[in-house]
Amino acid sequence: MNMYKVINTINLSEFSTKETVEKVEKKLKKLRKELSKLQDAMYAEGKYAVLICIQGMDTSGKDSLIREVFKDVNAQGIEVTSFKVPSELEKKHDYLWRHYIALPERGKIGIFNRTHYENVLVTRVHPEYIVEEKIPAATSVDVLDDAFFNHRMEEINNFEKHIADNGIIILKFFLNLSKEEQKNRLLRRLRLKEKNWKFSPGDLKERKLWDEYQFCYQELLNKTSKEHAPWFVIPADDKHTTRLKVAEIIVETLDTYNFKEPELPEKYKVEISNYKKQLESE
Repeated sequence: MNMYKVINTINLSEFSTKETVEKVEKKLKKLRKELSKLQDAMYAEGKYAVLICIQGMDTSGKDSLIREVFKDVNAQGIEVTSFKVPSELEKKHDYLWRHYIALPERGKIGIFNRTHYENVLVTRVHPEYIVEEKIPAATSVDVLDDAFFNHRMEEINNFEKHIADNGIIILKFFLNLSKEEQKNRLLRRLRLKEKNWKFSPGDLKERKLWDEYQFCYQELLNKTSKEHAPWFVIPADDKHTTRLKVAEIIVETLDTYNFKEPELPEKYKVEISNYKKQLESE
């Protein structure tokens, strides 16, 4: 797990984007069952929730990862939120508001598909989006300097510390895709008719800003990976291995919490044999 965890200052270009594992489907199947049991126990205990944050460049496999890793978890125990362009209502609140109200309740796993980090990522590459928020500190693009985004990252750190202190286990995954593999996946969307709907000309425009995005990712990984809310850089060129590695980290982390189902109150325990008799005699 630690080989993917951002602990010290990193250079993102030094991380591999591809890793392959043998018998990956068999291993993932086993982990899915373990994850399901962990969520059941966490729900019964009622102390903790889990927030899984997934970030990555377009085509990095976020949607399919969510589908394949969490498919065995009780549907009532999982909540997935995909954050798109803020609505008019959301723009009338601070930028963390829509993320705060989407947090999972105790006992559940919440997944943010794209996250609150879009506020120091897409908006840093496209600062004009922040001007549209009409906040006092953003009167023009010119004032949105490094200090502004560093301050936002500190606000995000405070937000995550607050929710961690209140029982939310936070795990953040950056799906580290190579530019070459993104090209292959975009071409696949164009070649396969059933995948055409996923393609947008905007994907090509954003692709031209690859280096800017990589810089912003490196900045946020270095400045917002904390022990209570760690980032993991996961190789994303092979989707099957990506899913396995994410599942391994989640299960390994949740195992350390030793979730315990509550015991039946003593007054009911002593009556168990009587309850059985009542039912058997019907």
